[in-house]
Amino acid sequence: MNPSAQIAFRLAVVFLVLGLGGASVAAVVGMVLSKAVPSASAKVSLCAKDGVAPAGGRDYLAQNNVWAAETPQCVTVGDQSMRIDSAGHDASPTGAPAASPSLFRGCHWQECTDVGDLPVRVSAMPRITSDWVSRQADTGIFNAAYVVWFHSGPVADGTPDGAEVVIWLRSRGGVRPGGTLLAGEVPISGARWNVWLAHDEDRVRLTYERVGEVTSVSGLDITAFTEDAVGRGQISLEWYLVAVEAGFNLWRGGAGNAIESFSVSVDD
Repeated sequence: MNPSAQIAFRLAVVFLVLGLGGASVAAVVGMVLSKAVPSASAKVSLCAKDGVAPAGGRDYLAQNNVWAAETPQCVTVGDQSMRIDSAGHDASPTGAPAASPSLFRGCHWQECTDVGDLPVRVSAMPRITSDWVSRQADTGIFNAAYVVWFHSGPVADGTPDGAEVVIWLRSRGGVRPGGTLLAGEVPISGARWNVWLAHDEDRVRLTYERVGEVTSVSGLDITAFTEDAVGRGQISLEWYLVAVEAGFNLWRGGAGNAIESFSVSVDD
């Protein structure tokens, strides 16, 4: 029994001995528990470069994820939401981003959400869709993108060794996808996408750059992008989709960008 529940139980016993009625006991116990248990919607601040926190329960996790710089960054995490409060980055837009703050569902490295539907083997993948509403800053150099990670096993001990599928929705400051352009204006999930291929260490990075930038999507079909990548020979049916994440790659600045809401739906 957790400490707050123990306190409530002991108070209930005392009040019953004193002759208080059941309604009074229930009211007092409810007051104790409501004050002792943190609200699921309580906001959390993350400033550690590798800080991770629940984003409204454990179905979604938030990560500060400053991974290619030592510059400071702080985010506020809410219920399936995140706001970048400060970011001191000044990385070259021709290189790697300084940070990739995001929300995710599934397993990012060893951090996993408390859901049983992800990771999932590609050969047995059901329909997976996502909704995302973002607010994007008028300054800085960044992009807003999904990253869908694929690995040879259900959980990666380190960097996933399969593929990184980037679904690029919008950018600011002239940053562009890296690699070689494979195809232009490919129709997927109700929009058209330029498809770029790059290799990052031992894995493939396939970027779907949207033609016509947006700040929100509804019912984005993650499975359709996976099937396209399988058809191009870049993803194996034996691999696992281990995580779906959405956020921002930050090169310069980044404060003011926010995930207003984010969700991933996995069919039975």
